Amino acid sequence: MIEYPIHGALQSQGRAARGKLMSEDRVSTQGASGIAVKFAAALGWLALFLQLYLILASRWQDGRSLLGGVDVFFSYFTVLTNILVAVVLTFAATSGDSPLRRFFLRPSVQGGVVAAIVLVCLAYNLLLRHTWNPQGLQWVADELLHDVMPILFVIYWWFCVPKGILRWSSVWPWLIYPLVYFIYILIRGRWVGSYPYPFIEVDRLGYPQTLTNALMVLVGFLLVSWVVVAVDRARGKG
Repeated sequence: MIEYPIHGALQSQGRAARGKLMSEDRVSTQGASGIAVKFAAALGWLALFLQLYLILASRWQDGRSLLGGVDVFFSYFTVLTNILVAVVLTFAATSGDSPLRRFFLRPSVQGGVVAAIVLVCLAYNLLLRHTWNPQGLQWVADELLHDVMPILFVIYWWFCVPKGILRWSSVWPWLIYPLVYFIYILIRGRWVGSYPYPFIEVDRLGYPQTLTNALMVLVGFLLVSWVVVAVDRARGKG
């Protein structure tokens, strides 16, 4: 078979582009770091299933709908963000190639996830921790989801994710996630009559105060996101 120069050049360019894409998506999870990432991924899923079990068990004891319990589970920003964390860690800890894996292992996507999980940790410890006193297994799930997993994911991001790729403009797509969440939770709350967090309880606070609180959280997310980008750029130069 005769290989024409143009065809060969196009093939070379294609291989180079694929190699560049793979290098940008590659995470460093070899040796001990690979074992640590696997452990973190397993711990993340364990925390999520524990929280789901506790919600369903409570509703079963009270004779309430288990399907409603699933709805409550997925209404928490903490849960949704920890799912993203567990998915990223699972892809990082395993081999293979797929469009979904490449998407979640993009440094830009992982940067958005780290900003969101840091927000979960900060918002809980600054705004919500004093509002209740969980005991037993609920305390375990609470600490795993709000403190342990955020710290583990920040460590993973710091050591394993390529740096120097994020831009200041990277934060704007990240804002879509909390914005969509707030819209969803307001619609859901109006439908079912309950809200997952006290600072967005429309029936108690009214829409003006609720929207003000949501805006303040979004501003906090934006600030955290810019810190993530600043750290990424600084580490990329090192």
